[in-house]
Amino acid sequence: MAELDADLGHIIPSSVLAPFWAKLVVGFVSLVCFARSYDGDFVFDDSEAIINNKVAGVVGRADLLGALFFLLSFLGYCKAFRESNKEGTHSTFWVLLSILLGAVAMLCKEQGITVLGLNAVFDILVIGKLNVLEMVQKVLHKDKSLENLGTLRNGGLLFRMTLLASGGAGVLYMRWKIMGTGPPAFTEVDNPASFADSMLVRAINYNYYYSLNAWLLLCPWWLCFDWSMGCIPLIKSAGDWRVIALAALWFCLIGLICQALCSEDSHKRRILTLGLGFLIIPFLPASNLFFRVGFVVAERVLYLPSAGYCMLLTFGFGALSKHTKKKKLIATVVLGILFINMLRCMIRSGEWRNEEQLFRSALSVCPLNAKVHYNVGKNLADKGNQTAAIRYYREAVRLNPKYVHAMNNLGNILKERNELQEAEELLSLAVQIQPDFAAAWMNLGIVQNSLKRFEAAEQSYRTAIKHRRKYPDCYYNLGRLYADLNRHVDALNAWRNATVLKPEHSLAWNNMIILLDNTGNLAQAEAVGREALELIPNDHSLMFSLANVLGKSQKYKESEALFLKAIKAHPNAASYHGNLAVLYHRWGHLDLAKKHYEISLQLDPTASGTKENYSLLRRKLEQKQKKDV
Repeated sequence: MAELDADLGHIIPSSVLAPFWAKLVVGFVSLVCFARSYDGDFVFDDSEAIINNKVAGVVGRADLLGALFFLLSFLGYCKAFRESNKEGTHSTFWVLLSILLGAVAMLCKEQGITVLGLNAVFDILVIGKLNVLEMVQKVLHKDKSLENLGTLRNGGLLFRMTLLASGGAGVLYMRWKIMGTGPPAFTEVDNPASFADSMLVRAINYNYYYSLNAWLLLCPWWLCFDWSMGCIPLIKSAGDWRVIALAALWFCLIGLICQALCSEDSHKRRILTLGLGFLIIPFLPASNLFFRVGFVVAERVLYLPSAGYCMLLTFGFGALSKHTKKKKLIATVVLGILFINMLRCMIRSGEWRNEEQLFRSALSVCPLNAKVHYNVGKNLADKGNQTAAIRYYREAVRLNPKYVHAMNNLGNILKERNELQEAEELLSLAVQIQPDFAAAWMNLGIVQNSLKRFEAAEQSYRTAIKHRRKYPDCYYNLGRLYADLNRHVDALNAWRNATVLKPEHSLAWNNMIILLDNTGNLAQAEAVGREALELIPNDHSLMFSLANVLGKSQKYKESEALFLKAIKAHPNAASYHGNLAVLYHRWGHLDLAKKHYEISLQLDPTASGTKENYSLLRRKLEQKQKKDV
């Protein structure tokens, strides 16, 4: 067993450096590679996975966690052989622990289940030293000595394979019970090759995707946050020059596989097998071989295969150094590769610092990707640069004429710029393409309302609510439509629905208070205002609206307190000072009224109502002064 333990250590060698120094070097290199992004923003998918996600932010680390437990599972399986010179239970314990860790890896990321397949290949070909070429030759020649092959007679191997198969089946069953059998729904823009009618076209493009993934491992210079939506045009004929990439990939892969399975050098076979196992097996779930995946290329799925790539690269340089005297040159090349990849990692981590840099970095890699243009446009729109945003949204729609989200966002900007006709056309097209697109229906309703097409607007709002039952913003806009039509009861009901679905919907609360105030229902307006402030106690606009109601109800002291709180929260609101001045004017505190009229006019000199009231107050003060004299 000591011989096996030493042999296993040779296959999975420890570091050349002492453990402490090895950890220090790896830690330092990692810090250098990613130092530029540590204080960066949460970008792209981080918004949904971390910022807007309420269970935990750890979901944003699924790939890292999956890789961690994948490697722990594999190392646990290796431990089973290192300890098999002790009681048999120890070996079984480590196999079972490996299966458990594989299950945890799968719960982090579905790719994690493949570690059980890697463990099986490792057991049969690396530990068992099975020579596939020798076995095939014996089968072809009907050699009776085949019966004496140690690997096939190994009862322990059969037991371990049974455990791995049973564990894998159990884990998959558990996953099926939790997630169900239905695969996620993907569209053609997510993975165009999988929707091609011709099986040959699908096969060619899948293989081209494999070659792209291999190239990204070899030379990770062209990186993009998203490879969908026309980023990689389909290969539709054998005359496409990109077919050369397929031939190159399979030439290299078949050569490596032949060496891994058929080489006379047992040590070489085992190292190549382990490297290829790490390279290929974790990638299989992303290969489209077993089920359709929702991406063309996803750099994250190369995280685990990169371990196999590093093994093969190390073995290759090691073999090369044995056959040449220029060992310093090889060492220089290796260090050069490490330095270049560190530099690339530093550059890339800098691009992930914020969304603008990330999205713009993708334009040079995937200029045909509509989603890249969409995200650049959205980032510009969020910063208030509508003119530039329109340009990118238009390009996204040009590249993908069915890109409903780009149409919706472009329609929204055009609506804000009062270009209502084109906005209506875009939003109408969006809901034709995707009839259940609730947000587009709501925005279409807003545009139709602005165009005074009230019946059509109401129908659009109702359709949006039909497709999204819990849609407080749509109820709010429907309430505004009813208010414009003087359907006050319907407006109040719509706004009440908005606040039930979203209790912090300040605009809906405010509109209810203002409508009830304007229609003379002061008691009801006060009740709604107090209810709203209990739910949103720090909202200065609600304080202001309720203060107006209380002032009209001659509850001057309470009204004054709310006005002052609102002004403290938002001191530069001219209307807050102006309405407080009106309160003081009614209340008879004329000096305070004068003070706040003047502050209001300083903030907004064009406010005609405040000017009028201030003039009345000044005349009143002048008359009082004359009377006193």
